[in-house]
Amino acid sequence: EAPSPKMPISPMSLYQVVGRKAPTEAEPMPPAYRMKLFAPNAVIAKSRFWYFMHQYRNMKKTTGEILDVNEIREKDPNSVKNYALWLRYDSRSGTHNMYREYRALSLNSAVDQMYSEMAGRHRARPRSVQIIRTAQITDEEVKRPNVRQFVGGAVKFPLPHRIVRAPSKKLRTTFKASRPDTHFN
Repeated sequence: EAPSPKMPISPMSLYQVVGRKAPTEAEPMPPAYRMKLFAPNAVIAKSRFWYFMHQYRNMKKTTGEILDVNEIREKDPNSVKNYALWLRYDSRSGTHNMYREYRALSLNSAVDQMYSEMAGRHRARPRSVQIIRTAQITDEEVKRPNVRQFVGGAVKFPLPHRIVRAPSKKLRTTFKASRPDTHFN
C-alpha cells in the first residue's frame, strides 16, 4: 500500500524560543529575544521564530543563533476554561484583525479549534494566520454568544433518544413483543 501524499496535520503546541544575533567582535554580548509560538513541533517553532525576527529586527538564521527551545505545557488540562485569542490573518482581499473566544481544556486545543474555524469560515490557511495574543478569561468576561451559552453551572444537555438495554446478558433477547420506547419526556 502506497503512503498518502499528505501528512496529517499534528495538533499545535506552545513553544518558547530564545535566540539572539551571533556574537561578534563589534557586539560580543548581543541581546537575547524570547518569543512564544504555536507550532506542530520544535523545528517549525524555530523556523517561525526566524520568520518573525526577520520582520521586527535586523536578524536572520544565518546571522543568529537559537539559545533555547522549550515546550510550554498546560498547568491544569483537566478543567474547562475560557480562552480569548487576538489574531490577524491575510484574506484574499487584505489583512484583518480578529478577536475570538473558545472553551477548551487547554490553550493548545483552543488554538486548534481556531485554526479549524478559520479554515472553515474564512478559508484562511495556517500560514496566513498570526496569533498576536492569548489569554484565559473569566466567565464574566466572555463576550461571544456561542461561548456564553456554555458558561455557568446551569448548563444541561438533554438525552432525547435513549435506548434501554437489558441489565444483564441472560435477560437479553433477539426479538421483542413490542417496539422499544426511546423517548422519556
